[in-house]
Amino acid sequence: MQPPLPGRFELVGDAQDAARERFGDHEAYVEGERRLTFDQWLRAADGLAAGLAERGVRPGDVVAIMLPSSIDYAIAYAAITRLGAVASGLNTRLGPREVAAIFQRSSPALAIVDESLGMTGRPDEVPVLTRADMPSACAGDGLGARRQRGNSTDPTVIIWTSGTTGVPKGAWFDHRNLEAAVHTAGVMTEPFDRRLVTTPFAHAGYMAKQWEQLAWGTTLVIGVLPWTVDSMVAQLKQERINVAGAVPTQWAKVASYPDLDRREVANLRLCISATAPMPPDLVERLTGRLGCPVVVRYAMTESPSISGTDPGDPPHLLYRTVGRPQAGVELRLTDTAGEPVPTGSVGRISLRGPCVMRGYWGAPELTAEVLTPDGWLHSGDLGRLDDDGHLTIVGRTGDMYIRGGYNVYPLEVENVLAEHPSVDQVAVIGLPTAVIGEIGVAFVVAAPGATITLEELRIWCKARLADYKAPDRLELVDHLPVTAMMKVDKAALRAGLSP
Repeated sequence: MQPPLPGRFELVGDAQDAARERFGDHEAYVEGERRLTFDQWLRAADGLAAGLAERGVRPGDVVAIMLPSSIDYAIAYAAITRLGAVASGLNTRLGPREVAAIFQRSSPALAIVDESLGMTGRPDEVPVLTRADMPSACAGDGLGARRQRGNSTDPTVIIWTSGTTGVPKGAWFDHRNLEAAVHTAGVMTEPFDRRLVTTPFAHAGYMAKQWEQLAWGTTLVIGVLPWTVDSMVAQLKQERINVAGAVPTQWAKVASYPDLDRREVANLRLCISATAPMPPDLVERLTGRLGCPVVVRYAMTESPSISGTDPGDPPHLLYRTVGRPQAGVELRLTDTAGEPVPTGSVGRISLRGPCVMRGYWGAPELTAEVLTPDGWLHSGDLGRLDDDGHLTIVGRTGDMYIRGGYNVYPLEVENVLAEHPSVDQVAVIGLPTAVIGEIGVAFVVAAPGATITLEELRIWCKARLADYKAPDRLELVDHLPVTAMMKVDKAALRAGLSP
């Protein structure tokens, strides 16, 4: 399927101009009662681009966005890229040390800040444009035809990793990277979709997809925060949502929602599961309740498009795999020596494609560790491919532990434990111990009203996996800590353990 915005453009600013002309009266953003058409959004962005230029921002300068997911964030992001500067989005949950590290690494010429957030760590010498002052900064004549021309290989976006294993790293992308997302979208996008967005705008799912929105005329409906099942169901109904993404625990609440008639969400054509596997029974309940298919997507900060399942894939495939490579993406699995591993064997995931980052901002030595001269990105993820080309993620290279001489991949164990009816959420880590090297520790959030014992989990696990993969220790917790990127913070879990 071809996007409704035809032709290939050199720069994201060119795509903005074309989208404003073609889709001007079509809604681009919905945030509560506030709504913006493509014309209103991009006219405000053009005005702000001129305002940033008046404040000394030049093409190639980095501008930090310290705003919550909002229409104002969208205006700021479009304005920065239109000016030819580099948009650097900071997750609002980052702490002062992470913020300070990002500013030190990227040296922004200006920061656009919502001071009510209380984010600290920003150097005093960096000029600031407050969110309250944005309307006046957007009110000028705009850049218009005065917009400077650049090259398609110019940097345009920096997306920061969560920094759980050190200071955050900034994956940077050029205009060609952003344009490539139009062609890798596949089933995720159809013309003029209305998409419910629940992940932070600082994530790759938004930062790397501006061109995709421009090309397909997509309306982005910003999810209500803090998230509740009531607010999500209300938005699905009232905003006639076509595509929605959520984590399995959220989808489970939607599937069990008492006041939900599938006729009220008849516009919904696709549900996306993110960050964790979705049990097969949940896939079946959700599909039956909403009347639309579920798909799984695998991506990372360094490559926002990698693989995914297809509508109609059986539930067990969505639970066990992350599908096949998306259009234009090459995958290979290698051992520690860099040699390909046989089908069905675990290896380090490497990939190459048009959406792969150009490098880590200001860190050539880190870039050289993961990105080869011919474009292969060596990820930190471990996986296996089956005979049909479906990829299963088994964990991270740093997560694997060795119990009695056998490799154990925590994600594989987590997927099995998550199927237990008394388990709501689970995370597994390795803990050093005498004699056998390391043991598995399962952190479990029990399902409402359920009780669970270590022996039950071990019996459940041994019936489905090798016996050495069963956890040796159980820690019952009220919740699993998460990073700023909404991933389980295993470093925090490990730090709280006693031998």
